[in-house]
Formats: sequence, C-alpha cells, structure tokens
Amino acid sequence: MPIDIKKIQETFETANYIDTSKTVWNYSLLTEEDVRNFQNGTNYSLYEKFGSHSIQVNGEWGMYFCVWAPNAEFVFVTGNFNDWNKITHPLTARWDHSGIWEGFIPGFKLGELYKYHIVGAQNTVTDKGDPFAHYWELRPMTASISWDLHYEWKDAEWMATRKKKNALDAPWSVYEVHLGSWQRPDPSDEHSYNSYDQLVANLVPYVKEMGFTHVELMPVTEYPFDGSWGYQTTGYFAPTSRFGDPQGFMRLVDAFHQAGIGVILDWVPSHFPYDAHGLYLFDGEHTYEYADMRKGYHPDWNSYIFNYKRGEVKSFLISSARFWLEQFHIDGLRVDAVSSMLKLNYSRNEGEWEPNEFGGDGNLEAITFIKHLNETIYRDFPDVQTIAEEATDWPGVSRPTFEDGLGFGMKWMMGWMHDSLDYFKLDPLHRKYHQNDFTFSMMYYYDENFMLPISHDEVVHGKSPLIYKMPGDLWQKFANLRLFFTYMWTHPGAKLLFMGSEFGQTSEWNYKSQLDWSLLQHDSHKGAQQCLRALNAVLVQEPAMYANQFNTDGFEWVDLEHRAESVIVYKRKGLQPEDDLLVLLNMTPEVRYDWVVTVSGKAYTEELFNSDGKEYDGTGDVFNKDIRMEVIDETTQQFKITLNLPPLAGIILK
Repeated sequence: MPIDIKKIQETFETANYIDTSKTVWNYSLLTEEDVRNFQNGTNYSLYEKFGSHSIQVNGEWGMYFCVWAPNAEFVFVTGNFNDWNKITHPLTARWDHSGIWEGFIPGFKLGELYKYHIVGAQNTVTDKGDPFAHYWELRPMTASISWDLHYEWKDAEWMATRKKKNALDAPWSVYEVHLGSWQRPDPSDEHSYNSYDQLVANLVPYVKEMGFTHVELMPVTEYPFDGSWGYQTTGYFAPTSRFGDPQGFMRLVDAFHQAGIGVILDWVPSHFPYDAHGLYLFDGEHTYEYADMRKGYHPDWNSYIFNYKRGEVKSFLISSARFWLEQFHIDGLRVDAVSSMLKLNYSRNEGEWEPNEFGGDGNLEAITFIKHLNETIYRDFPDVQTIAEEATDWPGVSRPTFEDGLGFGMKWMMGWMHDSLDYFKLDPLHRKYHQNDFTFSMMYYYDENFMLPISHDEVVHGKSPLIYKMPGDLWQKFANLRLFFTYMWTHPGAKLLFMGSEFGQTSEWNYKSQLDWSLLQHDSHKGAQQCLRALNAVLVQEPAMYANQFNTDGFEWVDLEHRAESVIVYKRKGLQPEDDLLVLLNMTPEVRYDWVVTVSGKAYTEELFNSDGKEYDGTGDVFNKDIRMEVIDETTQQFKITLNLPPLAGIILK
C-alpha cells in the first residue's frame, strides 16, 4: 500500500520547527521504524522516501532529498539549480547516527540535474549520482534527474489474470532481447536508438506475431558502458535514458501486457562497476561493497561485490527488486550471476579467498540475502516469478526456502544447453555414439524447475551464431536448426531464445549493430522463423506441452532402442491422457519410410507438426497425412503406429 506522505508531513511539522531561513530546510519523511528496518535489512520500500521526492512544505513546492552516506562529514546537493555550486545546499545528518542525510530544497523542480557532493572520511571528496534516482542523464553524462513516476496504467486485464499466465503450469516461451540492438533507426550508428515508443510500435507486434508468451529484457537498469550490455549497473531504480524517460518504459511494459505478453527483467544484485559517479566508495569508504577485497572485488568483471552482511545494503537491493515489480508491473526477475554470489571461491585461486565460519566455500550472507529476496517477492507479488542464472550443482535453487532451498521459481538449465549444443554440432553419422549425452538431461531434470536457455552468451565472443553450430551444407544446417527447435520446444521446461536465433542470424550478436533483418528475404531464414512461430503455437495450444512441465507426469521415453538410426521417441503428457503428444526425432538426413513405433495409452492419428514442412523450407514431401495404426492389445491399450520420418526433422503426433 502506498505511504501516506501527507500524514507523515503533518506529524513531522507538528513536532518540529522548520527553519525556512536556510537554503535547505530541516525536514524528514522518515520514521524511527523506517530507519530501524533500513538498518536491520528489512525496509523493502526505500524508494518511497529515499532519493528525491517532489513535495509541498509550508505551502511551498520543492524537493526532499534523502541519501545514506554513513562515512560522510558533509553532504551537499549540487546541480544546475545552483549553477553546480558544491557547498551552498548542505543536507543534515540525522540525529540517530544512521548515516542518513536529508533536507528539503524549496523551489527545486522536476527535471533538474543534480548530484551529491560528498566530503567523506579523511576529507575524500566525491560527486555521486543519486542511488535512488528514477532518471539519469544520457551517458556519457552522469547526473541524476529529479522525476516522478506518475502514469495511468491500461493493463488492468493482464494484472488481474497474470497469476495464471505466469504460473509454473503455464506455457513459457521467452524471447530474450537487447533493446538497443534488436533494431536501430540507423544500423550503422551504434548511438542510434529506437525510443521506448518506437519499440512499442515495432517490437511488441513482432513478439506477439511470433507467439512468444514472455519477453526477457537484458538489463534496462541505468548503466554507463554500452559494452557491459547493462550488466554493470549504476541506477538500480531507473530505466536507462537511452530510449527515453521512465514513463516511456512504462508504456512499453503496458503495451506488452495489453498484447498478452509478460515482461521479465534481467536484474543484477551480484556486482556493480567502479564508475566515479556510482556506488563504489560512495562516501569515501567501502559503503555498499565488502571492504575485504577477497569478498568485495570480482576478478572476472573488474567490478565490486555488494556487502550482503550489511542491513542497509540488503534493504537497498530488495527495495530495488520490489521497485520494478511494483512501479513498473514487471512479471519476473531473472537474477544474474547467482553462482558468483553463492561461492566465496568463485573465479578465485587458492589463497585468494577465505572460508566461511564453518570452513566452507558458501557466502552465508549472500545465501541469506537470496532467501529473503525470494521470500519477500513471493509474499508481496505471488503472481510473478524469479529465475536464477546459476551454473553450478548447488542444490535446491528453485525449491522453497522452507525446504531449505533458495526460493527461486525457476533456474536456467545450463547443462542441457551445453549437452544439446554439443550433440547437434556432431556430424549426424556420429550421433548414434552419443545418444546417452543427448538423453542425460532427463536424469537430473526433476531436481529443479528448469528453463532451457539459448541466450546471448551462446552467440557471442567467438561461439558463432546458432545456425553455424549446426553441421552440414546449408540445407542441412537449417534442417538441423528446425530439428533443434522441435527438440527444445518439446523438451519439458520453460524455453528462452535469444533474438535473431529464431530466423537463423548468420553473424554473431553485435551490440553495436542490429539483427540482420534482410536475411528474411531468403526462404531458408523465413522458414526457420515460421517453424519457430508454429512451435510457439503448439506450445500454447497443447496442454501436454506445459501442464506437467516440472513434474514426472509430463514426460515418458517411448523408444531409445534405435541408436544406430538415431531415432528418438518420447511422449509429452498432459493432465488427461487424451492430451498426450508423441514426439519423434530423426537425427540423420536419411528418410525413414514405414517406421514402426509401439505406444500405449492412446492412439495417435494426426500429424500436428512436421519441421520438414514446405512452409518451413523443408522438403515437404515426407509427411503423414494418414497414420497407419494397428491395435496390438485392446485391453492394455497397446498400438502399433507406422509412419514416415522426414530427414533431419521432428514430428509431433496427436
């Protein structure tokens, strides 16, 4: 429930004398309970009072400022409102030694540039952006901008029904997008961006047409360096100004919701950059990060790790998570680099880390933080999901905290990704020797609620685009790609595909450019796109594809006994037997005529999908208009099915 600012103001003004003769009036919106919870790590709505807020005091409009700088000797507000004078507008430290500085500046308007000029311990001097700012200057400029978040949402229908659409027994087909490089007004200009409103006009209809249920946006939290792709965040409470103002981003989320599409954000509570205007050495000391660089410095990313032991930092991070869910109606958070948070020895050699108090390598403070994060989110927003990008064998990542899990809703299935791509890279003639690698995912699939990811990380830095991971000539590459899509979409679990992969992007992802949309003039690329679109339709329309996607009732191997031919058969099972689907994958380019499969439970009489279809630029001449079926045993419901298997293709029977 939103706070009652007016009631808080009346209470403060009744109990305190406000000296209006100074440039900054002594003023506070904080209660003792606010401060106590902030220090204890349990104030999860800091954005309601910290930062800058336009309010009226003694009949005069202005801006209330509130910032945490516990090691500061002085904190001033500087900006274009005072010609960037560093010392004319000092904030006041609270009497309770909380390290919070605050005050009200009359006449301060929305849309003003500002920073905090901080004189820290040992007279260190820094000019910092506001950690709670909702809007920032376009990089390379680094000032915060005073702003409000007023917006009239039009997604009431989505919000009222999204619990069902975001549930674990709902279809999940996620399109991963980097907003800057999906499409540009000028493809040759890396500084040319579509606005949030242009993305409403172009991206939303595309995702809708392709049939994806959700979109996942690589970080939109404000960041200074384009080359970090957003994973080096400085503004944890602000959508990036590269594409417009906060209301522009709200309109984008709103448009997705009105189109029936959920929005997931990449969110990075694991580390932050050392940019001078950011969180690093915020008041001259290690305030947000661990002081011990064995815990506080990340060698892989040349960045700094949050001090999860500190209650104020925990309040800051969980408030950030809630901010996006509450203020921007976000449907889920994909939490980045969870492995690096959990492990004290992550990317560190012996002697570069210190064990925890029990002698282990787990960061106990980070583990506690993650559990509290998920407990808070699912308590306050039971109709969203949190998704962990976690690559180790850490147990119970997507299990409830009351079962000693970390509490995420889902976890990326990195093992499936590596094993599947390794298998598909093989010459089809050699796949018969690696069937165990292909089927291994189902040995551990039920350990977690898994999302199958083919993300940006797999098509960059020399790893090649997805189409060129496939072997063979051009026709075989696209046949393999369509076969891979069929396998991925019929494997249990949620799906995530990085932009461009759906039409066979032929170059590695380049954040400075845009997707190669001109490729869609070619039948092979258009066919791959239409194949993926058709699979999305099957996913949404057939309950067997999602109703039991995270439990043992949803999948059954039917035939793994034809290694030599590399033909694999399995069922996807729904809540009712009549919903079951039969999937057949022919992993070689050899056509298999009159292929016999024995099934139980129900007969399959319709070819629902065939990745070799003409409409997908397949051969189109190996299909099953009439499936030949023979009853083996009516009592036990045993059937023999005879059909034709197209080359390097998957078919789905109903």
